[in-house]
Amino acid sequence: MTVYVYAITGAGHPCRLDGLSGVGADPSGVRTVTADALRAVVSDVREEPRPKRRDLTAHQEVQDRLMADGTALPLRFGYTAPDDDAVRAVLEDRGQEYLAILERLDGSAEFHLRVAQAEESLLREILEESREARELNDAIIHGDPDPRAKLALGEFVAQEVASRRTARAEAVVNALAPSAREHEVLTPSGDDLLSVSFLVAEAEREAFLAKEAELAAAADDGVEFRLTGPLPPYSFV
Repeated sequence: MTVYVYAITGAGHPCRLDGLSGVGADPSGVRTVTADALRAVVSDVREEPRPKRRDLTAHQEVQDRLMADGTALPLRFGYTAPDDDAVRAVLEDRGQEYLAILERLDGSAEFHLRVAQAEESLLREILEESREARELNDAIIHGDPDPRAKLALGEFVAQEVASRRTARAEAVVNALAPSAREHEVLTPSGDDLLSVSFLVAEAEREAFLAKEAELAAAADDGVEFRLTGPLPPYSFV
């Protein structure tokens, strides 16, 4: 029977897994496979798991339980192995690597921050603050027949949007990075100007959260901060 793998922990982790059901249409109990100083948290599955809501929830419940009791190396949804022996072999072959990751993650959690500014708000800001943009825009509104005016305004605004987004993102990361062990900048989407994950130690959590709240409170109108966490440190595995 195929084995689904949720996470890897040190052998000293309590792994309180009672009452948890695994992924799959016919979920089994969650258990561990041990090899030397490591444990893999697993359950048996009859079919390849699919990212349905019930299974995603079951996967996350295991991560949350493990994180509440200590450090775990969380695996993203979908990792499977042929059987317990295959899991044990991986733990033995890559044992030192996994132990090093667990040591790096020890006492830490992930916080994910998105910072967004609606395009309309950013365009209005540029027109209010940039004389060049206002002059080009006014000329177009008053019927400037030169087709280069619209092109010039478009190019100028595009450059300003990119420049301002980059500057704001860098300022936020630079302000929060000292309170984190590591950070990972991701590709933003939609109106987001920043998507970044921070690995934050328990001892630094209060300072990190206070700084994030300070930045959010001081942000310009139209700029929105969305912080999620503490989370299993997926981004740092």
